[in-house]
Amino acid sequence: MATIVLADGGIEFDGFTLEHRPLGGAETAFISLAEALAERGHDVRIINKCGEPHENNGVKWRPLSDGFPDTADLYIANRGFELMGCMPRAKRTIFWIHNPAKYLLKWRYLSRLWKIKPAIVFSGQHHLLTYPRWAPCGDRVIIPYGIEKRFMNAEVGDEIRKKRAIFTSNPLRSLDWLVNLWAEKIHPLSPDAELHVFAGPQTYGSAGDEKAQRMKVILDQAETLRDKGVVLRGPVPKSQLLDEMRHARVMPYRGDVGETFCLALGEAQAMGIPCVVQDVGCVTERIVDDKTGFVANDDDLFAKRTAEILNDDDLWEKQHKACLENQRSWGWAQAAEAFEELIP
Repeated sequence: MATIVLADGGIEFDGFTLEHRPLGGAETAFISLAEALAERGHDVRIINKCGEPHENNGVKWRPLSDGFPDTADLYIANRGFELMGCMPRAKRTIFWIHNPAKYLLKWRYLSRLWKIKPAIVFSGQHHLLTYPRWAPCGDRVIIPYGIEKRFMNAEVGDEIRKKRAIFTSNPLRSLDWLVNLWAEKIHPLSPDAELHVFAGPQTYGSAGDEKAQRMKVILDQAETLRDKGVVLRGPVPKSQLLDEMRHARVMPYRGDVGETFCLALGEAQAMGIPCVVQDVGCVTERIVDDKTGFVANDDDLFAKRTAEILNDDDLWEKQHKACLENQRSWGWAQAAEAFEELIP
């Protein structure tokens, strides 16, 4: 058993947040990894902006104001440059990042990366390539996000689903493009289909407040397209989203240059939902083209492929089964095992 400390200085969340309200991908990953490591028998502690000490699912939570323990076998600093040097006596320090790595080229990051030389954990090959070869660090390690067990192990029926598409990501990640494409090109090809949007600033806490007005403009535009089958549902907890995904037929999602994994697509694929994407950012790493969905870089082709999955029951059933057969092999247990290999 190893002693593992994870630290985060971003928005406020705690050991129960994921059970009660929507949460962003980076925060979901942070909690999921900690709980998976605890389940594997390690002494796991989280230090972040939680309100008070508590314990849940085997993980001990402490506020940042309580300070850090003297040492640990593995220290995982999550995102923030100010966290890298907080445990100088840890046997090994990991810097886990979730966004494209070019932001690390600022002096406040470079100076610490040069001095501490932590291993940097990236989410995939696309993510790794966003950090220049000349930039300082220790090892460069790829460990993809895991998919939560509730999605990996969910019972999913093979009955033909209604013509319902789903969007479960950040509204700023091309939702404006999608709803316009839906109204102009997809809806005419499948006029009885609906696009259900589970998105809003509430998912992102105080960080979402800063971008709430930009999100509101996009969501207001989507609201005007109800007659084209666009239905705003708002963000929901993962437990409800799980049930909604059992009824979704396709997830059309363009991709975003700011994404490095896309949990939304990973969860959809694990639930047997074919996805249509463009070659933007990391999203082509989440699907198997022409097997669990399509890569369609042209807007007309994107609309055509989405409509095909909505309209063609045989195609949907084939890709649905391929998703379940191929996209349930990497959960947080596997990701935690990969992190274990970094323990000295």
